[in-house]
Amino acid sequence: MKGLLKRFCICGVGVTLLLTGCGGSGGNKGEASYAQDSNTIAANPDIDTGMGMYYFGEVEDYAGTESAAPQEAGSGTNSGSQDVREGRKLIRTVQLSVETLEFDSLLDYVQNKTAELGGYVENLSVYNGSGYDPRYYEYSGNGGYGQRRNASMVLRIPKENLDGFLTEVDVRGNVISRSEQEEDVTLDYVDLESHKKVLQAEQERLLEMMEQAQTMDDLITLESRLSDIRYQLESMESRLRTYDNQIEYATVYLDLNEVVELTPVEEEEQTIWERMGEGFMESLAHIGTFIKEFFVYFVISLPYLILLLILFAVVIWFVFFLVRRGKKKSGTPKQQKSADKEDERKDE
Repeated sequence: MKGLLKRFCICGVGVTLLLTGCGGSGGNKGEASYAQDSNTIAANPDIDTGMGMYYFGEVEDYAGTESAAPQEAGSGTNSGSQDVREGRKLIRTVQLSVETLEFDSLLDYVQNKTAELGGYVENLSVYNGSGYDPRYYEYSGNGGYGQRRNASMVLRIPKENLDGFLTEVDVRGNVISRSEQEEDVTLDYVDLESHKKVLQAEQERLLEMMEQAQTMDDLITLESRLSDIRYQLESMESRLRTYDNQIEYATVYLDLNEVVELTPVEEEEQTIWERMGEGFMESLAHIGTFIKEFFVYFVISLPYLILLLILFAVVIWFVFFLVRRGKKKSGTPKQQKSADKEDERKDE
């Protein structure tokens, strides 16, 4: 029994020593391997270890990078509207209808301001009111007599100066209608550029093949294809130039109208009492305008009225004369003698 216990203790001690030796050698091997890997990574920092940047105490730098990312995203959010438009090909078109009491002044200002901002007048059509008698105006229905002169203009304004130009026109004139449109042609523009590059590459290859062509048929075929490519390239370049002009210069369609009284712009809804009061005052203004214009019309038409009165008097006298003469002829001889004596007495 004692011998068996002694053997068991000896075996336990041996197993313990064996496990201790294996563990020590494995730990040394692991440390050596880790040291070797660390030296390799230090010498080649671009090696992807699959563990991010957790080696060599760079956990703090990695955490700092993570905290910086949301800040950049936040800054992008603050200028989101600008980032959305940046780099895109946008064609902006504006339509304006403006009233003014000083037609010549505003027309000159618009043309001068357009040139000052680096733009140009693409089209201008001015109607000077010669079709109307300057003494009469077409009634506008807003308490006065409206359009006398007007101008239709197509302006090209650099896109970066468009908002300032619209503000200036709004301050100097009465804008009664305004509409804006923005067309995104980025996809079309990019497709044209890509197709253009492909055709240019094919053109270069065709030129190289033409230098190596050995038969006339090959040369004619290459020349025909080259002509087609050049035609397509010219068409694409023309479209791209048109796009560039439309993108860099916004188009403004401006209708400028001269009026005697500006159309009021309602900024907020009026109460029923305000509407009644304003309507009553407008009615009084209309009555005053009617009396004034009627007097002007009467004075202007006075020569025609006098002529009509003279003609009317002549017609009345002639009718009276015919009636009197007819009565004389239809009377009896006795009455005729009495009438003749009466006429002789009047003549004496």
